[in-house]
This record gives sequence, C-alpha cells and structure tokens, in this order.
Amino acid sequence: MKGLKELMAQAQQLQEQMRAAQEDIAKEEVHGEAGGGLVRVTMSGRHDVRRVHLEPSLLGEDREVIEDLIAAAVNDAVRRVEALQRERLAGAAGGLTLPDGFRMPF
Repeated sequence: MKGLKELMAQAQQLQEQMRAAQEDIAKEEVHGEAGGGLVRVTMSGRHDVRRVHLEPSLLGEDREVIEDLIAAAVNDAVRRVEALQRERLAGAAGGLTLPDGFRMPF
C-alpha cells in the first residue's frame, strides 16, 4: 500500500509541475514570419494572435499574396508555440517525451 501512496504523490507532483508549465507557456510570446519578414505575427502560448505586422512595401501586392503570407506567418507561429510546449512540458514531465502534434487543452 505504501508504494501506491508514493505513486499517487508522484502523480500529483507531476500534475502540479505540468500545470505550472502550462501557465508559464501561456504567458510566453512567439514570433512567426513569412516572406522573409514581410509579415510577422506575434502569438501567445495559448495560440492567441497578439499582433500582425505588415511591411509597408507589401501593401502594393495583390490581396491573395498578402492573405497567403499572413496565413503562412500564423502557421509558423503555431509551429513555434507547439515546439515551445513540447520543450517545456517534457522538462516538467522529467524527460517524458510528448508525441508530435500533442496539444495541451488550453
């Protein structure tokens, strides 16, 4: 029975570490870009887009080109948030590796 109590205590400690890591990730910001920096997106660790920056030289381009670059910059930021999550949560989990595409429920 003592082994079960220790296991439960370890699980609770791991859960607390994961919660703390999730809170830290949510406060982080990452930057995605496309078009060699013509479009830059700032995204929170919760996948909220905070800022979108378009270089003024881009504004003369076709609407479709701008839309594609914005989508690419957002996708770049999403990939960076996911990489940040894998890195931080694996550290909180004591080296337990999380599968690609794993998303925490925030």
